[in-house]
Amino acid sequence: MLGISRPFPLDAAPLSPHIPVMTQKIALITGASRGLGAALAEALCQTHHIVAVARTTGALEEVDDRIQAAGGQATLAPMDITNADAMAQLCRSVYDRWGTVDIWAHTAIHAAPLSPAQFIDAKDWEKSVDCNVTATGRLITYVAPLLGETGTALFFDDPRGGEKFFGAYGATKAAQIALARSWAAESEKTGPKVRVLEPRPLATANRARFFPGEDRSALIHPKDEAERLLGLL
Repeated sequence: MLGISRPFPLDAAPLSPHIPVMTQKIALITGASRGLGAALAEALCQTHHIVAVARTTGALEEVDDRIQAAGGQATLAPMDITNADAMAQLCRSVYDRWGTVDIWAHTAIHAAPLSPAQFIDAKDWEKSVDCNVTATGRLITYVAPLLGETGTALFFDDPRGGEKFFGAYGATKAAQIALARSWAAESEKTGPKVRVLEPRPLATANRARFFPGEDRSALIHPKDEAERLLGLL
């Protein structure tokens, strides 16, 4: 039965075209296990069926519990967005089951440890490029057909490019947003709608890693910011 909360079966056979798809709107959230991604999933679950993508199964299940408690439904996809084959099969299966995606919110990010540029760890650099740039570019090609002319893609800027010690994160995040802005300009007249939003400083684990001594009482809870950002749409 479709629409129930469950892990996404990568080996699931495509649905027969004679089986009707869900009429509920679909929100695909990449990076849905925590922070802003989880908050967006919870904020959208009243009006959308959530397809929640993240690497951490346990954290996804916690998000699913909160979605169910709010009366919503989710399909969990515990996978790495840098796995091209997994993402291709996920998007094909979303198409086979539902035919479309109404909202794609891309919050997945690799936040490399702060480091002087000359001492950036090679593995952290590779992970930053793979997750923040390469996977984003690949996902745009996979998800764009699902969004069609009327869907909405959301990206979230965090302008750290050029700041000291933010070399790996700042450079790759800036590249990701540059790619999103190009897509936004290219699709302005044809769709889908592509929006780049800039969240306010959030009380998240990533920010705590970047600013460990910061006064967190002044930070915004991801749930409140998710509601504000969705209100801008």
